[in-house]
Amino acid sequence: MKVFMIGGTGLLGCEAARIFIEKGHEVTSVALPPLPEGAPIPKEMKLQMCNIYEKTDDEIRELLKGHDCLVFAAGIDERVEYPAPVYDAYYKYNIAPLKRILPLCKEVGMKSAVILGSYFAYLAKERPDMKLYDKHPYIRSRVDQEKVAFSYADESFDVAVLELPYIFGTQPGRKPVWVILIEQLKRMDSLPFTMYPGGGTAMLTVRQVGEVIVGAAEKSKGATAWPISMYNLSWKEFLKIVYAARGMGENRKIISVPAWMMRMGLGSTKKEYAAKGIESGLDVDGLADIMNVNLFIPDKYSKELGATEDNIREAIFDSIKVSQAAYDGKVKLLEMKSE
Repeated sequence: MKVFMIGGTGLLGCEAARIFIEKGHEVTSVALPPLPEGAPIPKEMKLQMCNIYEKTDDEIRELLKGHDCLVFAAGIDERVEYPAPVYDAYYKYNIAPLKRILPLCKEVGMKSAVILGSYFAYLAKERPDMKLYDKHPYIRSRVDQEKVAFSYADESFDVAVLELPYIFGTQPGRKPVWVILIEQLKRMDSLPFTMYPGGGTAMLTVRQVGEVIVGAAEKSKGATAWPISMYNLSWKEFLKIVYAARGMGENRKIISVPAWMMRMGLGSTKKEYAAKGIESGLDVDGLADIMNVNLFIPDKYSKELGATEDNIREAIFDSIKVSQAAYDGKVKLLEMKSE
């Protein structure tokens, strides 16, 4: 199979490229400069450093010709801040590219596409009572992204969306997203306990994400949303590992707080967003309800796509240690990119 990837030098795209190549597939990628220093970019991957969206349709067709599958490993998540209306940013980076690229893929005879999405879309469909689509611009954008992607699927073009949860693992030279968690927890370090919501989350490692990307390219048929997970941990279980990784031991007292109490605690965050003119992708009040849900997903879907066992504790450790070092200013790393 010949794979064309948007975002092949990123944390997830790079790992998927490595596995594709190990399995005998060819990979071509476009990505934005600069490359993270020390990143294990597969030397066999054909790489063009450019902004593909600045190219004409004819230029994009030339790039796509001769390939069988598109992997869209780009876009932004809810942690990137933008002024209101924030949905416009999610549309620009997560949805509009698919509206432009997928028709071109079909025109040149490509057979399939794999889109990296979010497990918040899974939660929105599983729990319509929570009205997540209406409350949260980011979740609405991910549900809309799936609808747009699936609108191009037909008997000759398969589309898979991977509804990805929290992912652990690092790429040399790139700043982990978990620096945000360190910032949150530091505010409570002087207390004898940590207050945190009572829910939990699905998760998996970077390597396992690479495996399911390759599996979806090889196996997925029709228009399919794949809920992805290999491990499910409560926030309390997760934070025990986080504190151990921060060198504070695993005996830190974690107090689970209800949603109403979390909403009270987020009052200052709402004021900060208002002062900056920023709209949160996840509504601050509604976030408390999400964080108190056990957003767990069975591992059967990931295993069906070829995910294998990995050491999630080690991956969390690695992510947190690098995030702590970045927070402390001990390492200089590339920030998350949006365009």
